[in-house]
Amino acid sequence: MSTLSAPLADASIMLRRNFKHTARTPVTIFNAALMPIMMLLIFVYVFGNAFNVGEKYINYALPGMILLAISYGLSSTAVSVNSDMTKGIINRFKVMDVSRGAVLTGHVVATMLTIAISTAAVIGVGFALGFRSAASPLEWLGAIGVIAATAFATAWLTVALGMAAKTPESAGMTTVPLIMLPFVSSAVVPAHQMGQGIRQFAEYQPFTPIIESLRGLLTGNPSGGYTAAALAWCAGIALVGYLWSRATFSRRA
Repeated sequence: MSTLSAPLADASIMLRRNFKHTARTPVTIFNAALMPIMMLLIFVYVFGNAFNVGEKYINYALPGMILLAISYGLSSTAVSVNSDMTKGIINRFKVMDVSRGAVLTGHVVATMLTIAISTAAVIGVGFALGFRSAASPLEWLGAIGVIAATAFATAWLTVALGMAAKTPESAGMTTVPLIMLPFVSSAVVPAHQMGQGIRQFAEYQPFTPIIESLRGLLTGNPSGGYTAAALAWCAGIALVGYLWSRATFSRRA
């Protein structure tokens, strides 16, 4: 087997392994989709009329709920990665001469596929609640690209957080900031309607340009500035997560 194909084969094996774990605990995907859907229902039907967003509230809120779907699917990844590091399975992989990168890549790809399922569920419920998009096929493709980039970046960061934690229990808690960030962004209300301090944080944190980019693409009014900022944040987060996870893996494995 060539030096290029061996890591790819190892990564596919690790991906199948992660899928089997997910199949045995399907509640992981269920929870990742259920919580954003519940939040979408609450904000649309309970709080929607209280917010002045200048458009139909479901159209405004859905991009933020997509970010929540991404965030809520990360906790199980951190726990799974940490379990691999703390329960000795990595030592078995070393004996079998499994590519180190394949272990990490398997977790990242499995996380992205889980996010894809939960995101599709949230978008489907959004259409059922009255969401209507004026986006062209190209703009929908752009929105899918932004979602994929966000999932890729947050997956690598979560892998790094999971390996840096001491126990599986603490690993699950490391993703709490990623779950909370969408609430302190433009996901629920425009950032300019927030109070001093919170408004500035919401405007400059990474999830706001991602949400605004999705909002523009899905409503047929894309913003090149927000999209460029979103992709730049995703690239930076992915790079930090990748380098951090590889360094931690090399040190602890």
